[in-house]
Amino acid sequence: MRGKHVVLIEDELNIAEAIRFILTRAGAAVTHLATGTDSTAVLLREKPDVLVLDVMLPDRSGLEILSEIRAIPELATLAVLMLTARGQSRDREAAERAGANAFLAKPFANSDLLAQVRTLAEGGT
Repeated sequence: MRGKHVVLIEDELNIAEAIRFILTRAGAAVTHLATGTDSTAVLLREKPDVLVLDVMLPDRSGLEILSEIRAIPELATLAVLMLTARGQSRDREAAERAGANAFLAKPFANSDLLAQVRTLAEGGT
């Protein structure tokens, strides 16, 4: 994952810190946002390889953010891993409809998160 950049949008700070630790230990650079307020501007500026996006955020839904970035040509092909505390099939289906490349329910194994992000960063789905 050396040289890869991940933007993480996660409001639960303990989860965000754990994800940041896992990814930076694997060699990725991580930019963390606790809300979705300025997410589009940050994504356009940072041009990450992967976006790890929580579904439930305090200000905007991760699904709304995903739908918005899929409509922006510069971000339309950005690899997105959706995270949610609810692993229900309807959440997975909504994420897929909105354009998520992968989906991971919380709690998740560190190895599963790393494998998903690594696959997405390398151009896989």
